[in-house]
Amino acid sequence: MDIATIIGAVAGFALIVGSIMAGGTISAFIDVPSLLIVVGGSISAAMIAERMPNFVNGFKVGLNAIFNRSPSVETTIATIAELSTIVKKSGILALENQVIPDKFLARGVRFAVDGMPAEDVRSVLRSELVTMKQRHKRGQKLFKFLAATSPSMGMIGTLIGLVQMLQTLNDPSKIGPAMAIALLTTMYGAVMAFLLFGPLATKLEHRSSEEAANMIVVIEGIDSILRGENARVVKEKLEGFLEPKARANSETSKAA
Repeated sequence: MDIATIIGAVAGFALIVGSIMAGGTISAFIDVPSLLIVVGGSISAAMIAERMPNFVNGFKVGLNAIFNRSPSVETTIATIAELSTIVKKSGILALENQVIPDKFLARGVRFAVDGMPAEDVRSVLRSELVTMKQRHKRGQKLFKFLAATSPSMGMIGTLIGLVQMLQTLNDPSKIGPAMAIALLTTMYGAVMAFLLFGPLATKLEHRSSEEAANMIVVIEGIDSILRGENARVVKEKLEGFLEPKARANSETSKAA
């Protein structure tokens, strides 16, 4: 579970609610019709823009912003180094009974154990990597669309409120409340876009990059194992995918 996403969302909404309560009552900022226009209208527009399977899968991809299912690259490199050592000692068939939590790595190992040529293993795993990127990109596009649409739906709600306000100009006591309700939809749209949908789209881009990097490490690692490379050589080669800080930490651990 990604703590930063949860803390950011809770803190953001808490700050907004806190600033509202510091200058008035929270009930004055609650309007169900305005909320329905912004949230319901944005989701309806997204359903028009996407096919239903892509729409549903987009929200499933959105869960990656909260639940990080992909192992870290450092963990994957260490696992591949262990597998390489086992292969050097006992042969490729010794990996058949190994328990590997990473499903993508386990899939590559199974191909290797089944005797699939290295070129075919790389090709199949590469295809899965491309498919993953396409799936994640659809999810990112969905949340980017929602981020772009929410303020527009807020403006539509504001225009509806203004029309209703103009119909009550003969009663000055109703103008103030009507104007407040009209402006609430703009606020709802801005909050949904800049505190929820926009950040989620950005987080999903980061998640996709992290998962893609991990999958590339797996592809290169399985290829190195099938080529019979030394475990230490495999590990050092894969550590080239790490960020400089993580690489420095790994080298410090080796020295220790």
